[in-house]
Amino acid sequence: MERLTNQEFNKKMRERTKQFALQVIALSNQLPNKESARVINRQLLRSATSVAANFRAACRGRSKAEFYSKICIVVEEADETQFWLEMLADSNLMVNNHSDVSKLISEISEILAITTSIKSKLKQNNQNN
Repeated sequence: MERLTNQEFNKKMRERTKQFALQVIALSNQLPNKESARVINRQLLRSATSVAANFRAACRGRSKAEFYSKICIVVEEADETQFWLEMLADSNLMVNNHSDVSKLISEISEILAITTSIKSKLKQNNQNN
C-alpha cells in the first residue's frame, strides 16, 4: 500500500470531512417538519460541519500545539455527530432513509477512529519529548 505524505493525507481528509458535511446537509433537507427532527437537525448540522471546519483549521495550524488543539475539537465534534446520527436512526424519524443514516454513521465512525488515532499519537509524541 502506498504511504501518503502528511500534506497528501491532510488534503484527502479535508475533502473527506467536507464531503461528509455536505452529505449530512443533504440528509437534513429530508427530515420531517417535527420539533424533534428540528432539534436533532440543528445539532447534527452544527457538529458535522464543525468536523470539517476544524480539520481544515488544524491543517492551517501555526504550531504542533495548535494542530493538536484543533484535532481534539475534531474528535469531540465527530463523536457528537455520531451521537446525533444514532439518535436520528433510533428515533425512526428517517424510516425511508435508514440506509442513508447508516452510511453516515459508518463514515463518521471511520473519521472518528482516524482522528482519535492522530490525537493519541500526537499526545504520545508530546509525552516522549
